[in-house]
Amino acid sequence: MNSFTDGRHIWQHGDQRVHLLKEKAIWVEEEKAILVADTHFGKAGHFRKSGIPIPETVHVNDYLKIHQLILKLGARKVYFLGDLFHSDHNDTWTELLDFLDNNQEVSFYLVLGNHDVMPAKIYASSRLEIIPESYMMGSLILSHEPLKKVAEGKLNVCGHLHPGLLIKGKSKQFLKLPCFYFSKQHLIMPAFGSFTGLMKMSAAAAKTVMVTTPESVIPIKLKNKVC
Repeated sequence: MNSFTDGRHIWQHGDQRVHLLKEKAIWVEEEKAILVADTHFGKAGHFRKSGIPIPETVHVNDYLKIHQLILKLGARKVYFLGDLFHSDHNDTWTELLDFLDNNQEVSFYLVLGNHDVMPAKIYASSRLEIIPESYMMGSLILSHEPLKKVAEGKLNVCGHLHPGLLIKGKSKQFLKLPCFYFSKQHLIMPAFGSFTGLMKMSAAAAKTVMVTTPESVIPIKLKNKVC
């Protein structure tokens, strides 16, 4: 795996170069495609409907981050690996439509997740192309939840779990950081959305863990090996 000065790491899988980005996204070089999982757009609006005053800026910054990645990488495709919009329809759906329409040169795809529960006609009113379950991209299989069975030689890139790693320091200090988590034939992506939690993952069960910080993707030493 190679490191870049912008903090990314490259994972070579078969003939595909999978760039793990500090922005908690993946860049598939050969496809000119950005992969993001668990944006949960509209979650702030969902909370406001329940009387909890969460500012919408938590989503605005995420839209901006995707847009900057599109420009920086020259992306032609963006795949949302489930949980794009947090729940049922609310006013912030129009902000998502505006974001899609402001990136006309890019094709957007949604692999449906458990939070993507709006009626089909709502999705049809957008520029999103809907993928009901999973999508084959060369040797990669894109899905929302980790697949129970993955064919030999394939890598299942997925989300859903919001993986995080607890890193303990001296004097009982600790950090809980989002991570790319590789176990068996699954590469589980960190949740992209700023307004999401983290699920503590077992380092012992992983083959590779790469935590993300604002500066870089960092390999974590597991047992007697470095990821």
